[in-house]
Amino acid sequence: MAMVSPQALKFPFNPPLTSSKLPLSRPFRPQLSWKNRAFQSTKLVNRDTLPARVRAVTGSASGFSSDISERLGDVRIFSAAGEPVLFKDLWDQKEGIAVVALLRHFGCFCCWELAASLKDIKPRLDAAGVKLIAVGVGEPRKARMLGERLPFPMDCLYADPERKAYDVMGLYFGLARTFLNPASGKVFSRFDAIKKATENYTMEATPDDRIGVLQQGGMFVFKGKELLYARKDEGTGDHAPLDDILNVCCKVPTS
Repeated sequence: MAMVSPQALKFPFNPPLTSSKLPLSRPFRPQLSWKNRAFQSTKLVNRDTLPARVRAVTGSASGFSSDISERLGDVRIFSAAGEPVLFKDLWDQKEGIAVVALLRHFGCFCCWELAASLKDIKPRLDAAGVKLIAVGVGEPRKARMLGERLPFPMDCLYADPERKAYDVMGLYFGLARTFLNPASGKVFSRFDAIKKATENYTMEATPDDRIGVLQQGGMFVFKGKELLYARKDEGTGDHAPLDDILNVCCKVPTS
């Protein structure tokens, strides 16, 4: 079988960074203990209360603080229309179930691919009464570019230009994670999906503050203030398996 080099793959990559003095890492308040930093998924509720398929896809430990939902709840982001909103106002903080997808920046082709995949599963989330919240790095007008061109439901799309939610959740940041992490190699196995998702791609969706292109994302499921599932992207394009998300949020008892 002929080998195809990464250079031969024609899909839009991140734009060049404008600063020559970019940090390899960025200080943040870590929510994970050292031994759990590379966790793939985190379980925070009593396993005995969840169906077997849910227990099969969740981890057994968590380094998140008990007040993580309150801290995230106080973070202000923006709707795609530019209206400020607090996380805690996005879903019922008592019993509501929400999938919170922290995407990379709006100019990242992997962000567009994940957004397309989330749009595909949204009917199943809606049927289960689950709120989808997709947040990206950049200004609201950048979010609208993705929403209009992909397209993606604007009422589910939010912008976090200062990456405050990403800091609270302790997501990875830096050159090495963005460009050099082995986990990023997964994107080459999804070339067709990426190509389809970026048919109407525009690099203009890249955030004005180019440092934001070094931010990695993550996926979280909440029931009220309870964090049921958490996964940090190890590198660019290293997304949480959406089957895992569906198994958790669509099978958790709603009362």
